[in-house]
Amino acid sequence: MKNLQQPINSPFNFHSTAKQIMKKIDLTGKYAIVTGGYSGIGLVTSLALAHAGAQVTVPARHPDTARELFANEPNITVATLDLMDPHSIDQFADNYLASGHPLHILINSAGIMFPPLRRDSRRYESQFSTNHLGHFQLTLRLYPALQKAHGARVIAVSSRAQRMGSIQWDDINWEHTPYDPHLAYAQSKVANGLFAVGLDQYGQTDNIRAFAVHPGLIPTSGLGRASGQYHPFMSRLINQLGLLHARNTIEAAKVDFRTADYDYYKTLQQGAATQLWAATSPQLNDMGGLFLEDSNVATAVSANSASRFGVRPWTIDPHDAKRLWTISEQLTNTKLPQN
Repeated sequence: MKNLQQPINSPFNFHSTAKQIMKKIDLTGKYAIVTGGYSGIGLVTSLALAHAGAQVTVPARHPDTARELFANEPNITVATLDLMDPHSIDQFADNYLASGHPLHILINSAGIMFPPLRRDSRRYESQFSTNHLGHFQLTLRLYPALQKAHGARVIAVSSRAQRMGSIQWDDINWEHTPYDPHLAYAQSKVANGLFAVGLDQYGQTDNIRAFAVHPGLIPTSGLGRASGQYHPFMSRLINQLGLLHARNTIEAAKVDFRTADYDYYKTLQQGAATQLWAATSPQLNDMGGLFLEDSNVATAVSANSASRFGVRPWTIDPHDAKRLWTISEQLTNTKLPQN
């Protein structure tokens, strides 16, 4: 019963902050990796884990910038990683495995949103490549370190965009279909949910559990920089006030948000809360393969639900999870290590 996709008796909610989540958490002796950990909610997450005692590695495409940012954080180490470059992923993983450290927490928080059509060196669409395939390869390559933790959690940061529709199975990389950056983003976020389901199925025997997380709508995160959608004034205003009614604010600022149907925004502290809860909460012991939002297990809703909340069936379908796993193995030429 504990693994049903339905809310549990969490003491936290939509308004909870990273500070509240981590108040009684001691991670001394634990090791963590946070992709995207030097900006937005990833930065809040990295600092929260480090201040709770964890040794945190932050992979970065621009490591010099990240090192400068963390100059006064002794528990944070910066390394080089480009999620669209399979060789960079392998190099990062090889270096981490060579350190001999276990990996108790892996938070796959990095992502891009709504860019124009771009492709990696393999001709894979950039959002699917970065948001899903890069993290798939990274997680599988780091699997021995996750095993070594004897109790690890992997967090795939998804989005409420998963409600927009399932995987475009016959043309995942938009080779024949007219490109829609919003649907491509949604597909990558569904893939994050399915990856958590698939990884949890494989990892349970090694005491590795996986969760997918919708952090909330956080315009201050920088995620949508490539799209040019977010007006700087709006981002500052939302971060200051924390909760705003979207429709009135957007209309007043005359900003063309495609996300104008959401009721409220979150601050960075609130946005980081759910992934930190997923990574550290004792309430989630012996659970996994679940989609989380607002520091709780999300409600499973129907495919035609009009709700802004809840997880759609195609994001947690175990058969689709296995199908995506097989495709991802083929596209990345990566498999779990044999015991």
